[in-house]
Amino acid sequence: MSPARTLKLAVRFSLREMRGGLSGFLIFLACIALGVAAIGGVNSVARSISGGVANQGQTLLGGDLRFQLNQRDASEAERGFLDGLGTVSRTASMRSMARLADGSDQALVEAKAVDEAYPLYGALETEPALTKQELFGEQFGVFGAAAPDLLFERLHVKLGDRLKLGTATFELRARLVTEPDAVSEGFGFAPRLMISTEGLVATGLVQPGSLVENAYKIRLAADADEARLKATQDEAAKDFPESGWSIRTRSNAAPALSSNIERFSQFLTLVGLTALVVGGVGVANAVRAYLDGKRGVIATFKSLGASGGFVFAVYLVQILMIAALGIAAGLVLGALMPFAASAALQSVVPVPAQGGFYPGALGMAALFGLLVTLAFALLPLGRARDVPATALFREMGLEGRGFPRAIYVVSALGIAVLLAALAILFSGDQRIASIFVGATIFAFLVLRLVGALVQWAARKCPRVRFVALRLAVGNIHRPGALTPSVVLSLGLGLTLLVTLALIDGNLRRQISGSLPERAPNFFFVDIQSSDVDGFSSLISKEAPQGTLAKVPMLRGRVMALNGVAVDKVRVPAEGAWVLRGDRGLTYEAKQPDNATLTEGSWWPADYTGEPLVSFSDKEGKEIGLKLGDTVTVNVLGRNVTARIANFRQVEWETMGINFVMVFSPNTFAGAPHGWVATLTEKSATAADDARILNAVTRAFPAVTTVRVKDALDIVNRLVGQLGAAIRAAAGVALIASVLVLAGALAAGNRARIHDAVVLKTLGATRLMLIWAFSLEYMLIGLATAVFALAAGSAAAWFVVARIMTLPSHFMPEVAVATILFALVITVGIGLAGTWRVLGHKAAPVLRNL
Repeated sequence: MSPARTLKLAVRFSLREMRGGLSGFLIFLACIALGVAAIGGVNSVARSISGGVANQGQTLLGGDLRFQLNQRDASEAERGFLDGLGTVSRTASMRSMARLADGSDQALVEAKAVDEAYPLYGALETEPALTKQELFGEQFGVFGAAAPDLLFERLHVKLGDRLKLGTATFELRARLVTEPDAVSEGFGFAPRLMISTEGLVATGLVQPGSLVENAYKIRLAADADEARLKATQDEAAKDFPESGWSIRTRSNAAPALSSNIERFSQFLTLVGLTALVVGGVGVANAVRAYLDGKRGVIATFKSLGASGGFVFAVYLVQILMIAALGIAAGLVLGALMPFAASAALQSVVPVPAQGGFYPGALGMAALFGLLVTLAFALLPLGRARDVPATALFREMGLEGRGFPRAIYVVSALGIAVLLAALAILFSGDQRIASIFVGATIFAFLVLRLVGALVQWAARKCPRVRFVALRLAVGNIHRPGALTPSVVLSLGLGLTLLVTLALIDGNLRRQISGSLPERAPNFFFVDIQSSDVDGFSSLISKEAPQGTLAKVPMLRGRVMALNGVAVDKVRVPAEGAWVLRGDRGLTYEAKQPDNATLTEGSWWPADYTGEPLVSFSDKEGKEIGLKLGDTVTVNVLGRNVTARIANFRQVEWETMGINFVMVFSPNTFAGAPHGWVATLTEKSATAADDARILNAVTRAFPAVTTVRVKDALDIVNRLVGQLGAAIRAAAGVALIASVLVLAGALAAGNRARIHDAVVLKTLGATRLMLIWAFSLEYMLIGLATAVFALAAGSAAAWFVVARIMTLPSHFMPEVAVATILFALVITVGIGLAGTWRVLGHKAAPVLRNL
C-alpha cells in the first residue's frame, strides 16, 4: 500500500475512533491550550505595545527628532543648526526641592520647564483646561505651575496654593492630567512640576555645573521620512563632533520602555514555554493512557494484518487532530489578550496597547505547541507500534515495554533539540534564553533521577508493620508507579516558584533591611562650589554626630574607547549600560578611602601630566578594557581623552558615593561643576531627618535633597509589583504542573481499580486503602517539595549572590509554604481521583482479570 493511501486510510479510521468524543484528553487539551495561549498572548501584547510606541512615536518623543544636552544650553552655532531643521521646542528638566510658602514642608520634584511651542505633537491636558499664558504666565511676580495629584497629596495642597522653587514663587493653577512626551523623559522618582522656561530662570536653580537636561525637539516637514532622519543625525554628528548631544528619532521614542517590554516579554515567553513543556508530560501521560485503553483495538488491527506503521499512523493522526484543537483554543485566547490588555495595562504602561491580530506571534506559539506534542507523543506511539497482538491480549497494558525503535527515539530527541533551538533563536537575548533552556533540560533530567531515587529508596526501605504504610511504600516503586510522573510534573513548577520567591524575598530584605542600615541618610545634589563651605557648616550644626562625605561631580558621555566610537564597539550586554547615556564623573587627587585598587596605581597628588582615569574593575573588564587603554568622554561640549591608570573595586550595594570613572584633577581644570554629598547618621530619628531636610531646603533652596529611605520605599514598591507580576506568570507553569499531576493520577486509575478490588477481596477496608493512598501521595509530594526547595534555593543563591552580588539568605517561610502546597496538591488531587476507585464493585473487575 502506498504511503498516500496508508495515510488516507489512517485518517478515516482516526475520524471513526474519535466519534466517541475526547474523553481522557481534556487535560491534554488544557495543557496545550494554556502553553500556546501564554506564548501567543504575551508576544501579541508586547507587539501591540511596540506598535503603539511606533505609531505614536512623534507624540511620545515630542517631535520627529530630539537633541539632548546636559549641564549646558546649545551654543549659537548648534541652535542655528537646529532652527534650520524645522520648528523647535525647548524643554529643561531638573530635580529640585519644592517647598510650601511658609517653609513648613517640602518635597522632591521633577521640574520641567516648557516654552510656547510645547508640545509640537499631542496635547497637554490639565484640569481645568487653561491657555499657556493662564497656566504658566507671571501674575504680580508669581508664576503658574501644573502638577499631578501625587504632589497635591504629598504636600497636602490644593489648587491656588503657592509653592517656592529656588527663589521663585509658583501658584498651582491646574492638575496635570496628560503629559504627551512623559515616556521619553525616562523614569522619575518624584512627581512632575511643570513650569515655564521664564519661571525656571526666575528660580535661580540653573547655575554653571547644575544637573539640568536641555531637550530640543524638532518638528520636520510632513514629508520627512526615515532616510531624512538618518541623514540629519549623520549631519549633526559630522558638523558638531564634540557637542556630546544625545539624538533620538521618532522611531526610537522610548528606548527604555521598549527595552523593558522586550525583556519582560522574553521572560514570559520562556515561562510560557516552560508551561508548555511541562504540559508535554501531560501529553505523554494522556497518550499512554489512551493507547492503554485501546489495547484491544490495536490488537485487533494487528490480528487482521495491519502493519505496525499503519497503527502508528492511525493514532498519530488522532493525537495531531486533538492537539490542533488545543492549539486552536490557545490561539483564540492569545489573540484576545491584546484587546484585554489595552484596558488593563493603561494605568501601568503609559502607551496604549493596540488591539489587533499578530500572526507572527501566534504562529510561533502554534509551532511550539505542535513540536511539544510531537516530542512527547512519539515515544508512547512508537512503543505501541511494536507490541505484538498476543501481548496486548494477554497483558494489562503497555507499561514496562522499554524504549521503542531507535527511529522514534531519535525523532523525539531531534524535535526536542529543534524546540530548544527555536526558543533560543526567537529570543532577543540568546544568552539568557540558552541558560533558561539548559536549566529546563537539566531540571528534567534531574527530576527523572529524583523519581528513580525515590523509587529506589522505597524499594530498599525495611518492611514496616503498619499495613497502610507498607502498601504506600510498595505503590511508590511498583511497575507502572505514578512516582516519576508526579515528581516530574510537580517538581518543575514548584522549583520555579521557590526560585522566584527566594529572589524576591532576598531583594526585599536588602531594600527594607540591610541596605538602609548601610546606606547614608541623605544624598545632596547640585551643591554649588561657592556654597560648599557654608553647606558643610550647616550640616555640622544640624547633625554634629553625622558623617558628611562630599565630592565634585560632572556629567559626561563616553564617546570612544581606544579611539573607536562606542556605537562601533561590540560590548557584552552586562557592561553596555556604562556606554549608554550620561554618567556621573568626578576627580580625586588622592585615592578614596572606599577604593581598593585591583590593578595599577593611583596618580601623585600633584599630578599634572596626561589625563588619567581610574575605572571600576567589574565594569571595565565587562567592556574589555585593560591598563593603558584610553577612554574619551564628552563633558560640557568638549571631548576629553584619558588613559586608564588603574582599576578599582566598587561596592555599589553600599549606596554611598561611587563612580564608574574617577579622573585625575587636571582633566577638568577650570570646568564649572557642582558637588554631591552624603550624610550618614545612624542614630538619627525620622524627626531628625525631617529637621535636617527642612533646614537644608530653607538655607540652600538650589540643593536637591534625596532622603534615601524614601527612595528605597519607592524601589521596594516597584520590586513588589514586578515580583507579583513574575509570580503570576510563573503560576502559569504551576497550573500546567497541577494539570499534568491530575492527568497522571487519572491515567493510573485503571490499575488502582484492580489493586483496590483485589485488596478489598482479601479483607482490606476502605479506610485502610484511603490511608495507603494518602500516605503514598504524601511521601511523593514531600520528596518533590524537598527537591524543589533544594534546587530552587541553589538557583536563587546563584542569581542573588553571583549575579546580583548581594547576600543570600534562606527563608523558612518559603520552605513551609512549599511543603504544605505540595502535600495539599498531591494528597488532595490524588484522593479526589481515588475516591471513585474505591467505590467500584468487585465482581465486574474480577471477571476481566
